[in-house]
Amino acid sequence: MMEPIGRAFSKYMNNPEISQRYKAMIAMIMEDGDVQHFFQEHQDKLTQEIVDKSYSKLYEYVQEKEKIKAGKESQNPGYEPHLALNAGYIDVVYTPTAETLAKVKEKELRSRIHSMSMPKDVRNATFKDFVQSNERMSAILESLNFIDQYNENPKAHHQALYFVGPFGVGKSYLLGAIAHELALTGHVTTLMHYPTFTMEMKQAIQSNTVNEKIDAVKKTEVLMLDDIGAEANSTWIRDEVLGVILQYRMQEDLPTFFSSNFTLNELEEHFRMGNRGDDEPIKAKRLMERIRFLAREVAIKGKNRRFES
Repeated sequence: MMEPIGRAFSKYMNNPEISQRYKAMIAMIMEDGDVQHFFQEHQDKLTQEIVDKSYSKLYEYVQEKEKIKAGKESQNPGYEPHLALNAGYIDVVYTPTAETLAKVKEKELRSRIHSMSMPKDVRNATFKDFVQSNERMSAILESLNFIDQYNENPKAHHQALYFVGPFGVGKSYLLGAIAHELALTGHVTTLMHYPTFTMEMKQAIQSNTVNEKIDAVKKTEVLMLDDIGAEANSTWIRDEVLGVILQYRMQEDLPTFFSSNFTLNELEEHFRMGNRGDDEPIKAKRLMERIRFLAREVAIKGKNRRFES
């Protein structure tokens, strides 16, 4: 068992063979409250020999603590030092700070949201920051109800939501908030701006990556197609891309959300006319059957908040 700290400290201070610099180092160590607390806590396991050969580690501990306290960069940024007994000497172990843990958690959370061509505010959306109003309350409650039911039993069939409303009422933001809430419980969401996706798919023909891109989208756990109906309609996109994606997701019971300025009936009219001017009501209706199976229409009203400060 180690002799009392004060007595051991006095021995070192009175030893003429120890340099003044070394004495100053030991004095600084011994004056540290956390070091004293560690000694008291482990006094039944510590010996003077263990302490003697651990001064460099004790000094490192005190120095790193002071750097962090002063706001200076430590040798392990984002981690804080702690003392521990290790194979016969005192060692310094570093554990992540609360801030580092929060950043890691946030990074893990964001990794579950695959965002494609979505603005920053939507990528970082949360229900906490979603402006609530009477016009939005129904959509919020529907969203929270879906999240609760999906978390309770992800394997069951869950009809997602088709948000419809004018520009700037928060349709895209609400999709982002749902994706964030699902990520908190470990679910993966792909949230993408549908008009941009259609342009990328046309470019994918040149790079021969069409099937690869379709597979990545159709197989994602939760899919959100933002602003559907704002794209320039194309029979190929409608039938060979969107139709294939939605058919797969319908068969596999994979949640699929939508947002649009069009109601479901208006969207069907949009899909009727192909880029060659052909009126194809049967193909449009077939596509809409898939959308209606996957999601139910929820209106969001209110003023345009897009340009509010």
